[in-house]
Amino acid sequence: MNVLEKEQSGLNTDLGSQCSRIAYSYAKKTFSNRTNLVGNLIQTVDGGYSSQLDVLGARIGISSDGIGTKVEIAERVQKYNTLGFDLIAMTIDDLICNGFEPAFLSNILDVDKLDDKIVDSLMNGLQQAADYSNIVITGGEIAELGSRIGGYGDRMHFNWCATGIGVLHTSLAAPITGQNIAEGDSIITLYNPGFRSNGFSLVRKILFRKYGENWHEKKTDGLSAAWGETALTPCLIYSPVITKLLESGVALNGIAHITGGGVVDNLGRLLKVNKFGADLHSLFEPEDYYNELISLGDVSLHKAYQYWNMNNGMMIVLNESEAVKALAILSKETRYKAQAAGIVTKEQVIRIDLGKMDSTPRNSRELEYKSYHNK
Repeated sequence: MNVLEKEQSGLNTDLGSQCSRIAYSYAKKTFSNRTNLVGNLIQTVDGGYSSQLDVLGARIGISSDGIGTKVEIAERVQKYNTLGFDLIAMTIDDLICNGFEPAFLSNILDVDKLDDKIVDSLMNGLQQAADYSNIVITGGEIAELGSRIGGYGDRMHFNWCATGIGVLHTSLAAPITGQNIAEGDSIITLYNPGFRSNGFSLVRKILFRKYGENWHEKKTDGLSAAWGETALTPCLIYSPVITKLLESGVALNGIAHITGGGVVDNLGRLLKVNKFGADLHSLFEPEDYYNELISLGDVSLHKAYQYWNMNNGMMIVLNESEAVKALAILSKETRYKAQAAGIVTKEQVIRIDLGKMDSTPRNSRELEYKSYHNK
């Protein structure tokens, strides 16, 4: 039986979208609460990754997120100093998608019991990630919650979330929302190492079924590291390079952060603002660990691009002439890899052409998605 069936995978993106809509519907009812007070909410439109405030004329972006069940990977490997990169990437890369240059971050660490060595490692990594991103950690809280928090092993277990605040980049008159996307626009993809910080429920289920409880110690032929180390690969933070594009005057029509929901849902939420689709003919080819997971879990390629980023961590939409400028700038970056991935289409369908990928079976060369506009 395919492990992607909902009762097995632990994932249900349709239910997740429905719950998000419920939460947003109640949040929306509070939007008028700030009337006649300093700081009015600017209603977030489709395609938005962050909430927006107008405070005395300044546009402020706010985003909250966490690193989810990737925490368990760190507990298994007993390595904690990379998780700060995951936490910051999940939070501030949402801000930059709307053109907000990240500035501050506050975090909350919920633990069952305190372990000062683990806390030190977590915060050391957070500081390194903040230095990489040029942001300030303004504070946070560590809460001891006892048995309400669980995990792997007998050391400190925890959940880690954060809220980031950014200011609209000075080159922009309004946030980037996808409303300026037009048919024929170019799509650039930025390479992502590892699984980013999503899809780990499915990763863990596949590997547990194959290798048992100690799956993190196993190494598959052809992979350079054990599965635990591979799964723990830290997130690449894209905010600095997107900020550089904005500072260079490149006009960005839309930005998609490829996290939960994979390539299809995240690009789709951006394109559905103006009811467009996309032909993606040159995505980064998935690395061996993705191909191995697909094989081990009997995961179809069609589903894989809906659950994982498949080594594509962020996508930028811009007109053709601006795409040439952007690729010229990105080609000089040593920390990032980028390539032209496709074009925006009038037809409300996302197509992924895998024909150039050596690892792709000939009977699965083109993937087509039509349902994302309904989410």
